[in-house]
Amino acid sequence: MIWSLIRIILFIGTIALITFGIAFVIETGGEVRISVASMEYSFSPLMAVIGITFLLISIWIFTIVMGLLFAVFRFFNGDETAISRYFHNNREKNGFDALADGMVSLAAGEGRNALAQVSKAEKMLGRPELTNLVNAQAAEMTGDTKKALKYYKKLLENDRTRFVGVRGLMKQKLAEGDTETAMKLAQKAFALHPAHVETQNLLFDMQSDAGDWVGARDTLVTKVRKGTLPKDVGKRREAILGMANAKDLLDKGDVEAGKTAAVNANKLAPTLIPAAVLAAEMHIASGDKSAAAKGLKKAWNGNPHPDLAAAFADIEEDETSAQRIKRFAALTKINPTSIETRLLKAELALADEDFPAARRALGDLHETQPNARSLSIMAAIHRGDGADDKVVRGWLNKALVASRGPRWICNSCNKIHEVWAPKCDNCKAFDSMDWKTPPASDDVTKSVGALSFVDSVLTVSDDSQEAD
Repeated sequence: MIWSLIRIILFIGTIALITFGIAFVIETGGEVRISVASMEYSFSPLMAVIGITFLLISIWIFTIVMGLLFAVFRFFNGDETAISRYFHNNREKNGFDALADGMVSLAAGEGRNALAQVSKAEKMLGRPELTNLVNAQAAEMTGDTKKALKYYKKLLENDRTRFVGVRGLMKQKLAEGDTETAMKLAQKAFALHPAHVETQNLLFDMQSDAGDWVGARDTLVTKVRKGTLPKDVGKRREAILGMANAKDLLDKGDVEAGKTAAVNANKLAPTLIPAAVLAAEMHIASGDKSAAAKGLKKAWNGNPHPDLAAAFADIEEDETSAQRIKRFAALTKINPTSIETRLLKAELALADEDFPAARRALGDLHETQPNARSLSIMAAIHRGDGADDKVVRGWLNKALVASRGPRWICNSCNKIHEVWAPKCDNCKAFDSMDWKTPPASDDVTKSVGALSFVDSVLTVSDDSQEAD
């Protein structure tokens, strides 16, 4: 507001000064004489001022006109001028407008219109790093894979767009089913832009599908380093990859390298059940029973599981049931209240034909966790106590129609797996297996295999009774 007031005051002051000057010239009187050759011209002071002013304005206009004419001459001569800049800027504006319209059409799913608009932009802008990308995507949208391939190859020529070109070619090869070429392109894209999450995931999936566990591990390490995967998850998945690699090495007959890979996998994730079991098998094979027991106990502490108990039993093959109970005490004292520990103690007591101890260990699991395993143990306990066959068969019938208990279930698609695997064979999700009880609707319970252990116990019990 103050600045506006100052401007008004300056304007009024300027007008006053001009008025004062004109009045001063008029009052002065006299004349102004100009001699040109033999001619002499006389002017009043006021006319002289007006003439000088007009002369200055004429010179200013003449300068502008001459500059414009010179600029036109330079424009037609091919030099950079204000005129060329004007036409260039106008052309560039129209080009970007056409590119913007093309991108809007692309987002709206109008591939053909996008191609038409980008074609205009391509002619006006001369910026292939922009137009080639939109052209490629629009061509893909219209189903013209050949044209899309042509534009993606053009993107490879520019350092700024090379990654986008490689990624586009990779997706085309995946769509065609050419996984081998797609893998190579994914590796190239990963090398160009290792922090790109989608490329990381695609490359990792392709490597794990192809059984390239070493390559998948390198990709996984980069994912953790770039912060796209939590460190604890990365460590567990690295262990899974190491275990898968160990199995491949063992299948090829490279026992020493397989053992090293298995042990390292177990160190990375001590509570990963399959890794602990495989490492224990390697230790047992080399005669290091204490290392096998130590690894299995650590895994049991994290998550008690029947496979761990089976591996712990394999540490000593020739032992009596009493010796086994004594040795298993080192395992059963860990997580003593867990369901798996209680079931394991009951089964060990059954094997020793100590039915009261088996009943104590089982407790109320046949009521709170009525699955095939707990109900079968209850049937064996009743048989050992001398109950009627009718009572025993009643418990077995319950076991046959009950849930089979926890299973390996993919937490991505909920498919039930009989054995653990690095990837779900249904949805291909990596590290998706959880040991949990499936919903009743998904649990197939009628399986004689679930009762194999108890059948053997019942047979032993019958034999002992006959001997008596």
